[in-house]
Amino acid sequence: MKKDDNIADKIIDLKRKDLKLRDQLISQGKLSNGYDEAMEKLHNSNAAILNEIIDTIGYPTIQRVGKEASEAAWLVIQHAIGQPDFMKKCRGLLEKAVAGHQAEPWNLAYLTDRIAVLEGKPQLYGTQFDWDKNGKLSPNLFDDLDKVNERRKHIRLNTLEEQTTLIRQRAASEGQTPPEDYDRRQREADEWRKRVGWIK
Repeated sequence: MKKDDNIADKIIDLKRKDLKLRDQLISQGKLSNGYDEAMEKLHNSNAAILNEIIDTIGYPTIQRVGKEASEAAWLVIQHAIGQPDFMKKCRGLLEKAVAGHQAEPWNLAYLTDRIAVLEGKPQLYGTQFDWDKNGKLSPNLFDDLDKVNERRKHIRLNTLEEQTTLIRQRAASEGQTPPEDYDRRQREADEWRKRVGWIK
């Protein structure tokens, strides 16, 4: 299938806007205290644009849009946390793409975990992290460490212990800090997840 460069460029631009805003929020110390309003608006806008693209060409596989745009599409999907139906739709499409060797298995692992965490369920691969009560970035709830590491190994990811170290180092290098009020942030996150339809 011929790669569509115009669509690829459009998807890559969505990612650029996302990461630019993230960098701004980090520099302003606003990344850890809840879902920033500007970021939520951008994530929803990016999701709407990508959804139109997917309805036109199908899932943006490497074959369809190239490696850079395919990974950019995955990042946009991963960040579309205010759009449960869209994320679940993309998970189904990504499952087929991975089965057909047209997308990376780790992309599916991250998306599967993110949906599980948003639904309040244990993650399978330990890809999702958040601040814990002790002010440390730690993996969200998962089922069993040995099983998680076996699944990670199967798709060529490092161990969860190694990844935890890397995640904490990156957060420190970016100057990220824990939320000012952990309990309040958790309450607001639960209220938000109910509002958008992840939990009842």
